[in-house]
Amino acid sequence: MARYFIEVAYMGARYSGFQVQDQTLTVQSEIDRGISMLMREPVETTGSSRTDAGVHARQNFLHFDLEKPLHPQFVYKMNAILPPDIVVKGVYPVADDLHSRFAATGRSYEYTLYTSKDPFLRDRGYFYPYRLDMALLQEAAGILMEYVDFSTFSKRNTQVKTFNCSIRESVWREVDGRIVYNVSANRFLRGMVRGMVGTMLRVGRERLSLDAFRAAIEGKDCTLADFAVPPQGLCLMRVHYPDGVPGKSL
Repeated sequence: MARYFIEVAYMGARYSGFQVQDQTLTVQSEIDRGISMLMREPVETTGSSRTDAGVHARQNFLHFDLEKPLHPQFVYKMNAILPPDIVVKGVYPVADDLHSRFAATGRSYEYTLYTSKDPFLRDRGYFYPYRLDMALLQEAAGILMEYVDFSTFSKRNTQVKTFNCSIRESVWREVDGRIVYNVSANRFLRGMVRGMVGTMLRVGRERLSLDAFRAAIEGKDCTLADFAVPPQGLCLMRVHYPDGVPGKSL
């Protein structure tokens, strides 16, 4: 039995999230269908990171196990099978015990706003034509790095054992007419990035003071956060692994 990592990217607009769900279209279900069709046997993958409905990914990984040899044109054939909004970027032979989720050391996300109407950003950003105080946004982003417990920014009905996360980067940037939030952490909670973005936007519009922002974090109550930002602005940019993992693609 051999184990492989598969690297993918996708636009999430058509999908009910990443993870396989009963009787609904997801990114993982399409990938499993493609591998099973190509290898002519049922194959189930395990994902490194779950993304919500409508959220995109520049990079995500899954792993799967096979007894027979991998198809020699695996990447080419998979991209011919998969729909145009999902692409396989590589397939990597790895150690039998390497888990795509548990081996990951961190993840990086990006959330994009655009303030002038732009049809080319409609499906990958949040049109936000309001005045924002960038200094306040930046200060709020820095405050997040002072905390570990992010219960406030986790949606209800989650089964995690801890709400603790270690944020390594939290910064707003103005890029080519866009306002972009970049955040990296060892792990993220369900809805966490969108909750942080929505709440920081209230700070940037001076509807929430920095002291109140701190109080919301320390309140550890998701009703104190604003999750009402659309999914298409969010993109999983990178899944981090230790050096040398996953190695070179076949």
